[in-house]
Amino acid sequence: MTFAKAGSLQSALNGKSQVELPVLKPQVTEYRLHSLECEHCGSKSRGKLPAGVTEKSYGARLAALVGVLSVEARQSHRQIQGLLREVFGIEIGRGTINNIRQEVSEAIAAANEEAKEYAKQQLVVNCDERGFSQQNRDGNNPTEKKAWLWVLVTPWISLFLATLSRSQEVAKQLIGETFTGYLGSDRYGSYSWVKPELRQLCWSHVLRDFQAMAERTGASQEIGTALLARGYRLFHWWHKVRDGTLSKELFIEAVELLRWGMHQELMSAAAIEIGWREKSPLAKTVRTCRKLLKVEAALWTFVYREGVEPTNNSAQRALRPAVIWRNLSFGSQSQAGSEFVSRMLTVNHSLKLQGRSVLDFLTQSCLAARLGEQPPSLIPVVQEPAVSNPRPLIFL
Repeated sequence: MTFAKAGSLQSALNGKSQVELPVLKPQVTEYRLHSLECEHCGSKSRGKLPAGVTEKSYGARLAALVGVLSVEARQSHRQIQGLLREVFGIEIGRGTINNIRQEVSEAIAAANEEAKEYAKQQLVVNCDERGFSQQNRDGNNPTEKKAWLWVLVTPWISLFLATLSRSQEVAKQLIGETFTGYLGSDRYGSYSWVKPELRQLCWSHVLRDFQAMAERTGASQEIGTALLARGYRLFHWWHKVRDGTLSKELFIEAVELLRWGMHQELMSAAAIEIGWREKSPLAKTVRTCRKLLKVEAALWTFVYREGVEPTNNSAQRALRPAVIWRNLSFGSQSQAGSEFVSRMLTVNHSLKLQGRSVLDFLTQSCLAARLGEQPPSLIPVVQEPAVSNPRPLIFL
């Protein structure tokens, strides 16, 4: 806004911006390749396409857009078909859309494999899984087993895997059998092969268990109330560490005393005698305490190791958009469809963590695959240095 003074009068110039979309029309380029036949020897010759142009009927950027609409926008084949017609004036069949999706999936396969190896080498990872659906259209799921969508989250890469198993073998495949970093997860048995001192159990799940105890009656209520109070106190201190009002040294000293008290509570509860098949509320409380004692070391890793969080929220947040997509699309129809979902979710979430364009990455990937060139990488150019361990773990 500018002002011009004229005597005692003032005039003002006000600006107003308005954003509008132009009419979008596809760019169609026709390449005419002439063929000639030698009248003497009968040999035929045909013109070649310009460098960078392939035999595909649709360009790499259009293929990339189909990929983005499929997962980021969670659009079905029919919805993508309608959107391309309405917005861009492009007529395309649903079968062609499926073929394009498979092309995109294959184009980003190498980047996904590279990301998998990168994730296994990170110091701190978080892992979680949710139910998924894979139909038997290709004959690869004849017994109609329930599928599972796994995620492995690092600061720069999120790796997704859709599979027909929730077993320990899948967890080892995703995390790496030789993994030596720190794993954040829930208490599901598929992660039990990782040493407790290299794990961080999700305290959100633990607090829910304590809350369930406190809502029961009798001894269970007393046990749950005592454990829940200690859990809330722990998070109160943790939040003060996060906002800088409590030093890490004082936090560790306070936690060691709290940890001792919680251990005594768990031991007392676990010592209560219950029947082998008893299903009373008290029996549930006792069994929960006994299970926690077996993995007790995995409750406190975040206290002593920089970069380790007390909850598994990062993995759960990464899975949330995937779960929404699953609910809208009813899963995949084949193994190839599950691979497309896994690879696209990996690309989409990882690039968002890095602040990079998904559309540009997919365009470059498709173009590289068509021309037989080196595909782009999901690995970030600038990486954070490994976090040093401030002090050894202390077990009471």
